[in-house]
Amino acid sequence: MSLRHIAGVAAGSALLMLPAPSAEALAAPDESVTVDRVGTLTRHGTVTLTGTYRCTDSQGPVFVTTALRQGEHGVRRGIGGTRAVCDGEEHRWTNTARTGRGRFQPGSARVDAAVLELGVGGWPLPVPYVHATRTQIIVLSQG
Repeated sequence: MSLRHIAGVAAGSALLMLPAPSAEALAAPDESVTVDRVGTLTRHGTVTLTGTYRCTDSQGPVFVTTALRQGEHGVRRGIGGTRAVCDGEEHRWTNTARTGRGRFQPGSARVDAAVLELGVGGWPLPVPYVHATRTQIIVLSQG
């Protein structure tokens, strides 16, 4: 298992534990994350989500993490963790995860996205710092 995979899982796990505040509540004026309004779902259950992010001034590794929920009482499922570059420029991100056949269906779904930095001061796990968050209703399209 690679360090990138472990860090992505840690960042995704941190996202699942965080409440879903509005993007304005956490993002600095020059930091943001967006989620494209359409995601793809293959017949085998692989979900791909995309969007943009912008962040600045990072000290540790930073990831764009996403969680997907379908239905009012659906369980949230982490969908990938893309490594982010916090240089103040806008970048595209793509997160993909195999969720299993039948776990999600084409149609409306909720995505919680965050730009999370894994701080170096936490013990035994890094403490996440949230650069930006976004909750977006999307359409999962059969791809």
